[in-house]
Formats: sequence, C-alpha cells, structure tokens
Amino acid sequence: MPKASIIVPAYNVAETLPETLSSLLAQTANDFEIVVVDDGSTDATAEIVQRLSDPRIRLISQDNRGLAGARNTGIAAARGAYIGLCDGDDLWRPGKLAAHIAHLDARPEVGISYSGSEFIDAASRPLSLFQRPRLRGVDAAHLFRRNPIGNGSAPVLRRAMLDRVAYRPAGETQRDWWFDETFRQSEDIEMWLRLALTTDWEVEGIPGALTLYRVNGGGLSANTGRQLAAWERMVEKLAPLNPAFFAAHAPAARAYQLRYLARRAVSDGDGPRARDLVLRALASSRRPLAEEPAKTLTTCAAAAALTLPGAARLGRIAAQRRLSYPKG
Repeated sequence: MPKASIIVPAYNVAETLPETLSSLLAQTANDFEIVVVDDGSTDATAEIVQRLSDPRIRLISQDNRGLAGARNTGIAAARGAYIGLCDGDDLWRPGKLAAHIAHLDARPEVGISYSGSEFIDAASRPLSLFQRPRLRGVDAAHLFRRNPIGNGSAPVLRRAMLDRVAYRPAGETQRDWWFDETFRQSEDIEMWLRLALTTDWEVEGIPGALTLYRVNGGGLSANTGRQLAAWERMVEKLAPLNPAFFAAHAPAARAYQLRYLARRAVSDGDGPRARDLVLRALASSRRPLAEEPAKTLTTCAAAAALTLPGAARLGRIAAQRRLSYPKG
C-alpha cells in the first residue's frame, strides 16, 4: 500500500489538469498514489488522465456530485495512511508531500497538516500574494474565526482521523461521507470545525507556501451572498454540537467572514457590496478591528474608496496587489 494518496477532484479542468498532475508526479516523496475523480466532466478531463501511463495514477469517473462528493469518492478509494487534497487547477511544490509526511510521522497527535499558499493567476503566474497562516496553537475557536488551513489544496490528512468523522447519511448506498455533500460552499470549514468539536485530533501547519493556489479575478462579488448563506447554514448545522461554543464565538467569526467577503467584493471592484459587507462586519463584532487593525482598516478604506466615481477600475488594480482572494 502507498504511504500517501493524493485526491484530485476534477470537473471540467482539461486546461489546467496536465499542469496539476505534473506538479504531483514531481513530488520528492516517492511512495504515493494519485486518485483523480472525474466528477461528471463534459470536456476532455477523463481523456487527459487516460492518456497518462504512470502507474501511480488512478481514474475514477462518476456523475457530478460536487466538490465534496468528488473528494469523498477519492477518500473512499484511497489506500494511503495519509491523504492529500489538490484541486484540479492548483499546484503543489515538489517538496510539499514529503514535508507533510515527515510532519505527520513526527507528530502522531496531529490529524490535519497544512501549509501556506502562494496565489497564481489563470496563466500560472505568481500574483505576489500569499496565505501565511498561523501554524501552531490552532483550536476550534481559531478555526472558526480564521480557518488557517485556508483552501482545499493545502492540507494532508491522517486516514485514522478521517475514520473518526466518517458517516453515512440516509439514502447513501455507495460509500461513507467525510465532507458534507449538501454543501457546495463552506464544505471545508464545516469539516474542519466538526473535526475540532468532536475529536481530540490536533490541527497544525508547517512552514512555507507549498501550495500554488489558482485564483480568478473576475466575478467574485456575485458569489458573496451564496457564500455567506452557506456559512450561516454551517453554523446552524454545527451549533447543536456545542451551543455554548457558538454563542461565545459566532459574532466574531461572522465578522471575520463578512470582512473576508468584503475583500472579495473589493477585489472585483464592487464598492456598494464591499461597503455593505464591511458595515455588517463591524456591527457583528469589533474583534477583527482589535486583533487585525491594519487589515481591517485597509478593507474599510478600500470599500469606501470604491464608492467614489471612477474608482472601480483603480480599486481592482490596487486589490490585486494587496488583497488576497479565492477562486470565484
């Protein structure tokens, strides 16, 4: 059995998948498999994988179940003790898997090992933007507020940890769920927070921007409403696990979430939406202002500036330099 399995959810990523797989095959660790889950693609995604002759790659094709469903299918098929996740348009630096394996080998109490990320554009060019998350002392409250894991291509998970949070909902006849497939957004933080609230596994990062995370600069703010609705549904779902925890931490976590969405709107030059989200963040909690004043004030200033005539284009240019944002 391989030491590690890398799950690649792939939906209509024929344009980026060859580069993704090349980055994974170039890992300095040598005891791993790659499980590509073609999630009902209508392009050449499956054909690209089928043309590769590397025995470390396996292809599973299924009807579209969404990102969470593709990950679950890959996890169910994985044979490794450690399971990495890499979306079909992101990249891993060559030493990433080896670094996570060494970390998990040395720290048996850690269930999720993650790294920082560097942002790249559609042409794989660096954007000089980074996620440099907190690496140690990450508890459930910090996960809820700031989600240092950051994105779905950053973590490598311990299989034994995943087995603790697996479940099979009514009507599922094929395999267990780890990620909740009823979520099309916020499925990552739902899983990480559920793990933190129901098990004693630790979450810990390792140094370096070992993931190259691809972002799209346009059309970001249109998704902020759906993203917020998914986040609120995640809170509603998990609150019964620990009502006191959510009563204590939800206002600050909501403020951080609203600030994050405001930065997405700023990156898209959507001043009115950004300003509305900033005001809602401040009304929910002033904790982001106290804990991260520079980032919060920059977001407020950028949102305010974008409401001025002719500011949208300049705001987008400035945002690409100083504001990080995820895929649209």
